[in-house]
Amino acid sequence: MKAEYDVAVVGGGMLGLAAARALARRGREVVLLERDEIGSADGGSKGSCRIFRLGYTDAGYVTLTRRAREFWRPVEDESGQRLLWPTPHLTFGGGLGTVHQAMRTAGAPCELLTAAAAAARFPQVTAGGPALLEPESCVISADATLRALAAGVPEIRAGVAVTGIGDDGRQVTIRTTAGPVTAGTVVVCAGPWTGQLLAAGGIAVPSAATLEQVGYVAPAAGPVPAMPIFICHDAQIPYGLPVPGSPLYKIGFHHSGPPADPDRQDHAPDRDLCAQLAGLARQYLPGFGPELIQAERCIYDNSPDEGFIVDRVGRVVIGSGTSGHGFKFGPLLGEWLADLATGRDLADGDARLLAQLSLSRFAARPGPQSGPVSESARHTR
Repeated sequence: MKAEYDVAVVGGGMLGLAAARALARRGREVVLLERDEIGSADGGSKGSCRIFRLGYTDAGYVTLTRRAREFWRPVEDESGQRLLWPTPHLTFGGGLGTVHQAMRTAGAPCELLTAAAAAARFPQVTAGGPALLEPESCVISADATLRALAAGVPEIRAGVAVTGIGDDGRQVTIRTTAGPVTAGTVVVCAGPWTGQLLAAGGIAVPSAATLEQVGYVAPAAGPVPAMPIFICHDAQIPYGLPVPGSPLYKIGFHHSGPPADPDRQDHAPDRDLCAQLAGLARQYLPGFGPELIQAERCIYDNSPDEGFIVDRVGRVVIGSGTSGHGFKFGPLLGEWLADLATGRDLADGDARLLAQLSLSRFAARPGPQSGPVSESARHTR
């Protein structure tokens, strides 16, 4: 079995697939190693759909999201299918003003609706007050996106677990359950397994896994009008989005799940979380029954400040800390990971954005961070 590559990528989730695809498009010989299968139940990238929205409370993340949007079109064009479904997005709750200001600062289009206007235009969602309307948001077909990215990766070894990574300064050796693989550089996008894989090599990647739960509800009686996305920026951060090609609506609370061991995930529905989701449906979705049609558990790979970690140490490139809001950024972060792996210089604007995602921010200033990597507890899928 061949064991020498330009770049090896560890992890077949959104970031790993996007990085491997970007490297293959540049003519690099790349292999992707995935411990389970693409879209694995234990991974953080599985499921039907995700939100693409600009509405962050930090203008830096609004700018980053607008940059990320540019990288989705080539993926859609190559796959020959729509992956982003334009869908209006409503932001409301106590954090509305902060989101509005961040979007204005970043020059992102939005419209502030009075409570009456929000209720009249979007009776499908009970905002209970004013709302901020985003006209450029989308619902991402997540499972279709993984398949589209995987189609651009010539060599994927599924069912191959990585047990260790060594960097001798000239090349990296990746120890796996199927034997060693050597490469010029390695890109590690192993979600909540990233920290433990790299710790033995002296690379500290802070991470804390949680096991979240989402639910799916159905219309109570017959079809409902086209549903918007919504996020309520209050303490619990409830959110919802329509499932493309389905009458179901996906709902959740951001960061409501317990701490988890990624190697010992229990995917059985949590009764208390199910009850909270039923309450969410009753409060915000008047046209839907509160009974969950389906519940789904999903592992989060959380950084200390909920900002992404994208960096290079020696011949090891790291893509980590997606913290439950990284899917929309996948194609952009994949390109940046490929840049780091190949030593290609970034444009000044991208270099400035990328610099704020480095590991050095944790060593330099312990405690709360500032800037677009630190929008603590205000991100959602």
